[in-house]
Amino acid sequence: MIEIILTVCAIADPAHCEEKYLQFAWDGSVEQCMMAAQPYIAEWIGKHPQWQARKWSCNYPDSKKRKI
Repeated sequence: MIEIILTVCAIADPAHCEEKYLQFAWDGSVEQCMMAAQPYIAEWIGKHPQWQARKWSCNYPDSKKRKI
């Protein structure tokens, strides 16, 4: 399991940003996840069109380092 830490900002208010945590099954490294994350981020944005992705990183769930 791996987690994408996604920073999204509201399209209507770009100063309003939040972190979202997306988990999925993954056998690769954290670094490989950075490239593989793009389809998952696109899917999330497609379901939440009021948000715009700003940045993301990957880590293991419940990791102490959750900030981007």
